Amino acid sequence: MKISVVSNKLWCVHKQLILLLVPLLLLPLLFRLPEKEGKCLYVVALMAMFWCTEALPLAVTAMLPVCLFPTLGILPSKTICPQYFLETNFLFLSGLVMASSIEEWGLHRRIALKVLTIVGVKPAWLIMGMMVTSSFLSMWLSNTATTAMMLPIANAILESLFGDLEALKEKCKSAEDPDSDIINGQPSLKLHSLPSVPSEKQILSMDGTDGTEQSDTRTSEDIRSESKYQLKVWKGFLICIPYAASIGGTATLTGTAPNLILIGQMKSYFPDCDLINFGSWFAFAFPLMLLFLFLGWIWIAFLHGGLNSRLCFTRHDRRAQAEARAQALILEDYKKLGPINFAEGSIAFFFVLFAVLLFTRDPKFIPGWSVFFKKGYVSDAVTGVIIVSMLFFFPSQKPSLSWWLDPQASNTPYVPLLSWKKAQDSVPWNIILLLGGGFAMAKACEESGLATWIGGHLQPLAEIPPAAAVMLITAFLACFTEFASNTATIIIFLPVIAELAIHVSVNPLYFMIPATIGCSYAFMLPVSTPPNSIAFASGHLMVKDMVKTGLVMNILGILSVSLAMNTWGIAMFDLNTYPEWAHHMNKSVTDVHLSPMQSLNATL
Repeated sequence: MKISVVSNKLWCVHKQLILLLVPLLLLPLLFRLPEKEGKCLYVVALMAMFWCTEALPLAVTAMLPVCLFPTLGILPSKTICPQYFLETNFLFLSGLVMASSIEEWGLHRRIALKVLTIVGVKPAWLIMGMMVTSSFLSMWLSNTATTAMMLPIANAILESLFGDLEALKEKCKSAEDPDSDIINGQPSLKLHSLPSVPSEKQILSMDGTDGTEQSDTRTSEDIRSESKYQLKVWKGFLICIPYAASIGGTATLTGTAPNLILIGQMKSYFPDCDLINFGSWFAFAFPLMLLFLFLGWIWIAFLHGGLNSRLCFTRHDRRAQAEARAQALILEDYKKLGPINFAEGSIAFFFVLFAVLLFTRDPKFIPGWSVFFKKGYVSDAVTGVIIVSMLFFFPSQKPSLSWWLDPQASNTPYVPLLSWKKAQDSVPWNIILLLGGGFAMAKACEESGLATWIGGHLQPLAEIPPAAAVMLITAFLACFTEFASNTATIIIFLPVIAELAIHVSVNPLYFMIPATIGCSYAFMLPVSTPPNSIAFASGHLMVKDMVKTGLVMNILGILSVSLAMNTWGIAMFDLNTYPEWAHHMNKSVTDVHLSPMQSLNATL
């Protein structure tokens, strides 16, 4: 049998082979380490392999602690099971429910079109508008939903600017040597139409190609040059949306799962630390998001042809005519939405109330409204659940007294702003389980002493200056998450990073915050994040386009995080000092796990 045939068959069953072989290959961990630490490391390594290879669905792997930790004698089930629905999960759930109500009434689409009418349609400004809108929506919606909504809008605007994509490809072929389109028997450029909702596309692109059939008096060289420019801009439009969605999710605690993993593990490892909440995280991460978004816009607009003299000077040429058509289409589509209705207004009110209450609960620099309640009893989760609960009974139609007084009025059924069926369908319950699996793993690492054992073996890293360690940690996790889920990545590495900080006597937040944010900076590969995959599936982008753009984006992200941590981050979280709440943790874990560490050192 040929090797190629065998390899194909092995690939067909590679997940089953991983499930069978990995547990066997990891067995030495049970015998080479102290008993409890070895068992915990065995489970952590097993889950890490299953998460990275997706041999099991991520949510199923996340449930393994429920059966493995009790049966191996690491933690009882009554300790493990409550980790799957901590208050952090309720905060995440409330954010998802709020996002589903925004999507239900189309408020996100109104926001997107309004921003695009403001920024204009010159390519560089339009790229900025796309990035600002995507990042803002991703702060509250999932980055996947944001990307899926923005790409059809971007495609329709591109068609109004440059005409039909197939026609553009024909111009490229007619302007160049036909033989140059084929290299080694394969087309050198593969472009396909972007998948989108047909009705939305038709609405946005209505009359968008008027005037594109005018006689063309340009030379073939002019047509080729213009076509290349248009294709570069097209790629820039599509690549900026998933990148901005990933960046925007870092600005709020509920924007992306790694942020919630951070606050959950902080409460587990350092229960006396109350520095991180919705308001303080936003105050730190939002300026970082704006900085990185601006740098990312400069790079994408420069690389994909958006930065040129047209930003400052008005010209009357073919491009100007196309831009005018695109502007008219955006305005027309926004007008078709009509005035804001009662349901949209109500959702907007609850959305603003949701954000304001989260920001002002305990902003740290001034007393928040939580001082009116018993200290430590009201958290961000309480705030979120209160607000989203109102959505299930608040009416979607404006109440009318005349309806009660008019016996002839139609008896229409009462419709709230959000139904439980809609919320249930919109919430990704697998992510809730994934968060719970991360918290269960962190609890086991803490209780078994594994985190302390790993931290002790990272002592040589104490020689690295903390500022350089921040950049190395961010870079490592940004690279690792290119190939693995960002949630799984932070679950695996955050306990290790916390112990590293304790052993080198650095404020744990100084290492843990960059690690958390770095897990969201996956820009180079289509498989890195769902938004990247959606954009790549359009067929307009090649892997080399994402690698070339994403490599510099990763570097800019690492530098931005380092700048933020060493400037306003130090001032906000007092990162220059080793905090008392970390001293307490360091003392407790040293006392509890001193004997196993001594026996291990003697063995080694």
